[in-house]
Amino acid sequence: MKRTAVAVSAVALLLPLSACGGSAEAGSGSTVTVTVGYQSKTINTVTAGTLLRSLGYFEKQLNSLHDGHTYKVDWQDYATGAPITAQMTAGKIDIGSMGDFPLLLNAARGKQLGRPTHLVSVTGYNLRGGLNTVVTSPHSKLSTLKDLKGEKVSTSVGSAADGTLVRALQRAGIDPDKGISKLNQQPAVGASALSAGSVDALSQFVAWPGLLAYQGRAKALYDGAQLNLPTFHGVTAREDFVQQRPGVLEAFLKAQAEATDYLNAHPVAASEKVAEATGLPAEVVYLYNGAHGIATFDPAVKPQLVSALKQDVSVLKAAKLTGDIDVDSFVDDQYVKKALGSSYAKRLAAAAAPAASEVWPKGSEKTVSFKSAKELLAYLAAHQAGIRAAYVPDATTGTLWFADKAVWVADGDQLLPFVTPATAQAYVTAHGGARTVSYRDALERAS
Repeated sequence: MKRTAVAVSAVALLLPLSACGGSAEAGSGSTVTVTVGYQSKTINTVTAGTLLRSLGYFEKQLNSLHDGHTYKVDWQDYATGAPITAQMTAGKIDIGSMGDFPLLLNAARGKQLGRPTHLVSVTGYNLRGGLNTVVTSPHSKLSTLKDLKGEKVSTSVGSAADGTLVRALQRAGIDPDKGISKLNQQPAVGASALSAGSVDALSQFVAWPGLLAYQGRAKALYDGAQLNLPTFHGVTAREDFVQQRPGVLEAFLKAQAEATDYLNAHPVAASEKVAEATGLPAEVVYLYNGAHGIATFDPAVKPQLVSALKQDVSVLKAAKLTGDIDVDSFVDDQYVKKALGSSYAKRLAAAAAPAASEVWPKGSEKTVSFKSAKELLAYLAAHQAGIRAAYVPDATTGTLWFADKAVWVADGDQLLPFVTPATAQAYVTAHGGARTVSYRDALERAS
């Protein structure tokens, strides 16, 4: 079916603003361009970005408006939330998606520059904070967060991953400003720095930690879920844009809900689509976005997430990145409530999928779930040649990780996986007779 609303071509993007429009405010005649800023490789936002774009649901919703306009969607891809905020406050992006800390900076900059924005929906979240991880090189001698004292650590200042690093260091008794040498780097730059040995650790958001672990370029040092504080990504929209075209925002939120339902109903297919669009391995995408992945997707604005956002303000203030932020005035869920109608209450009350071990067999469009990690290991031992990926939840935090990258503990008949050496050691210390074992040993014990 031919679509009226299509993504703006690269050639069209080079035309003057008055010709094609840089935002929904612009446009000649009956043609309106809606500009959406997203982060294709920040796969916690795919229901408002990469997957949504791939499925074409937003364009279809715009086509159904029948309000006398022809709509075009200009999808603009960025590595982090900061440039999206810069473009929004310049009036060049209408709708954007980013993490919790960047959302707060978005709110602050918008108000400061007279171009206020509002958080209108949520994309992916983890109520314990497992979306952010600190990793080190595979052969690093660092084993706990306390080992970072005096070391060089790369992160993106002002990001959710930076917030996790700051809080984790504080809990470990390390001054986040003076106790480490912090390098403010884009995720890809930080990943290269870690591989080159110019930094000792990297604190980043999805999908970088999982990607580097999958590639054998890093190992986990700190699981963000150890903080037990919610972290999430969400959708922000310019207030003037929403006031001018509320129907367009409603169309976007309906499309986001459709993309969310597609991801939840077809997690493997969704991961394949995101992998194709981003170049990320589908196995890494599934780690976060799968049926029992680290991220849970739902557009509803949960009170727990708003509460966490308020707690995040103090971290940004301490870093002198912003002053006070009125979170209550920034959060505006009226549009997503209207878009989702009677289903909103159900979505708001929905809980994350319980932790589970999964195997993705080669050539299969479905994964196989197991009640315990030991059962998964027994399956792997018997089907080693036919496995695409295997995932296990940390025995204490529930954070999903690759089975062959996990730290394994044998406790009697139990075989328990952990994301980091520190969480594994904490368990061993608290359980007499328990001890860490290699992945190979765990497989042999389970077979």
